[in-house]
Amino acid sequence: MATAEVPGIGAVRRLTASLAVVLAAVCAACGTAADGSQAATGSPPATASASPESPEALCTRVVAHWSREVLDGDTYGDYQSMGLSNGQYEILRSVVDAARAAKKHQGAAAAEELIDRRAHEGCVAWYRSGGPGEGPWQ
Repeated sequence: MATAEVPGIGAVRRLTASLAVVLAAVCAACGTAADGSQAATGSPPATASASPESPEALCTRVVAHWSREVLDGDTYGDYQSMGLSNGQYEILRSVVDAARAAKKHQGAAAAEELIDRRAHEGCVAWYRSGGPGEGPWQ
């Protein structure tokens, strides 16, 4: 039976240095300096958008994404590992319950459409009533 070798501290340092070089190259390619400031390229990073995404749109996007991820599972997963607030998680649970029923009776396409619609409706209603509270679990 072969045993796995544990890398020495030198190998770990070389790997760390290599990752730092790669990160610096990626940041330079996108117009961002290694310290997070914009590099002196004269143009904004390619990923910059003209207007930020509204809280309702961001909520809809993340709830719909995770709803699709858990649709075929037997559990909803942990909302904190998904990066969801408690309110978003409640919307997700409602969306997934409805999508599971729709998929069973009407097929996958109906479930996909329902996820988009219900996630949007839930997030708009949530923000209309005040949205998240003070704590990360709200």
